Amino acid sequence: MRALISVYDKKGLDELLPLLVEKGYEFVSTGGTYQYIKDLGYEVLTAEEVTGHPEILEGRVKTLHPKIHGGILARREVETHVRDLEDNDIKGIDLVICNLYPFFEKVKEQLSYAEKIEFIDIGGPSMLRSAAKNHKDVLVLSSPNQYEEFMRRLKENDFDLQYRRMLAAEVFALTASYDSAIANFLTLDMYPSRLTMSFEKKADLRYGENPHQKGAFYADINCDGFLTDLAVLWGKELSYNNYRDMEICWELANEFEDICAVAVKHNTPCGVALGATSFEAYKKAHACDPVSIFGGIVALNAEVDAETAEEMNKTFLEIVMAPSFTNEALSILKQKKNLRIVKVLSAAPIRKSAMTLGGGLLIQEKDLSFIADLNCVTQRCPDQEELDELLFAMKVVKYVKSNAIVVSQNKAAIGIGGGSVNRIDAARFALERGTGATVLASDAFFPFDDVVKLAAGYGIEAIIQPGGSQRDQDSIDACDESGIAMIFTGMRHFKH
Repeated sequence: MRALISVYDKKGLDELLPLLVEKGYEFVSTGGTYQYIKDLGYEVLTAEEVTGHPEILEGRVKTLHPKIHGGILARREVETHVRDLEDNDIKGIDLVICNLYPFFEKVKEQLSYAEKIEFIDIGGPSMLRSAAKNHKDVLVLSSPNQYEEFMRRLKENDFDLQYRRMLAAEVFALTASYDSAIANFLTLDMYPSRLTMSFEKKADLRYGENPHQKGAFYADINCDGFLTDLAVLWGKELSYNNYRDMEICWELANEFEDICAVAVKHNTPCGVALGATSFEAYKKAHACDPVSIFGGIVALNAEVDAETAEEMNKTFLEIVMAPSFTNEALSILKQKKNLRIVKVLSAAPIRKSAMTLGGGLLIQEKDLSFIADLNCVTQRCPDQEELDELLFAMKVVKYVKSNAIVVSQNKAAIGIGGGSVNRIDAARFALERGTGATVLASDAFFPFDDVVKLAAGYGIEAIIQPGGSQRDQDSIDACDESGIAMIFTGMRHFKH
């Protein structure tokens, strides 16, 4: 039996090779893998010895030869295939062990275009695909992660068709991902005529949107994001809803340079506040809606200390997220058996978002903008303190489902109305919840002056909204009658 071995990642070969020798395999290899096997003390043929042709083009062409691919692709039960092997002095290859140049990793490094091109593997995917196509006769290992099960099966001679088919499927999934990464690297058009996306499973979920639904979390191979680089320091595995809530919670917290605490429940912010310390920010966020935060997710864009952890433990929380935790804080939080403690290891911004629906995929740029043109349209304009409060409320609005209204006071979103099918209901909910708030933010323009009149009755002193309605003047006039300052931003922030 013959094994063709050509790997970039040589992990696990030192354990695998002795067992292959014991089972009667001879080795064929190339380049660095050949030298590695030789240094371990095993007999090994070079690809050149098999093909009778030297490597050319600085190693770009080594295994692309009939004596390699004929040995892989020949079907043992087909008489003409066997005759072709005999007539051309080709020995069959029974096992292909190959992993690829690390294009996935190298494309993200600070290398030149030409250097990245050299990490596009040609021979490796060809060998893998040939072996995978002929999986009935040829075993194919495309990752060191597969060696352990392979060795167990090798000892038991348990290579049934189902296992061979699984290995073949892994190959085609890998090469599809590999080609996807290359296509995305070469693509200049942000929205090409053919979109290739590739994902790698990071975790099985505790359950999906509901306990009777299964689910898994996959990471986009072509870009980094904070959800793909988490460390769960404490607690059980995450669920589908946990991931969705963590995204909005963390992104909103990181809209601010100041210390910010965000509480999210059912994919909707229920408390957002800034503070001089993590403790102050969390206390204020909790006070926004102390009922809804129960069973929610909290994110802080600053370190969680012992004082903050003690305060958090007074409420049942599903998840606490932060870039870091003091040792004392971790000890305190771990007193809660059902709490997940999540350390966010990076804050890589995501540039696009995708949503599946009806057999299709909607792709768009993430809403990373904020204001197009800040313009005071009323007789009274806000002072700097009011303007800062308005901008705070507007950042929160970006993360509230439309129709969205946020009212705030002292850099805390004390009233949040979201997901309503009309703006006046959203405003009414936010204002009733946020008694004492002085500013109001809206994700879209006011088609009527009813929101302004309602806000005036609750003591709102300043409003920020995109503007752009044909009846903007009605709202401006209503503001002037009540002494309310109004700012237009020229940019709406719908979230559906």
